[in-house]
Amino acid sequence: MHAADDVDRNRIHWQCRRGMRELDELLGSFMDGGYEALDADGRGHLARLLEYPDPMLLAWLTGRSVPADRDVARIVRIIRDTAAA
Repeated sequence: MHAADDVDRNRIHWQCRRGMRELDELLGSFMDGGYEALDADGRGHLARLLEYPDPMLLAWLTGRSVPADRDVARIVRIIRDTAAA
């Protein structure tokens, strides 16, 4: 892994700390067990996902609603699948 990749991972990992227990657990678990498998596009989609407010993230990640954006919906599915594994 390159230094730039480390910086990006650390930045994303920091953004995953939301202060809401459920989100912290889901996103933290994903960072520990699924982030490395993402390609560059997937990492970009994750960064875009993390721009949304916590209530929307929680609704999407718990399956109460689905994002309209296909790319964001894809990363939500990946995160949920990683948490279920």
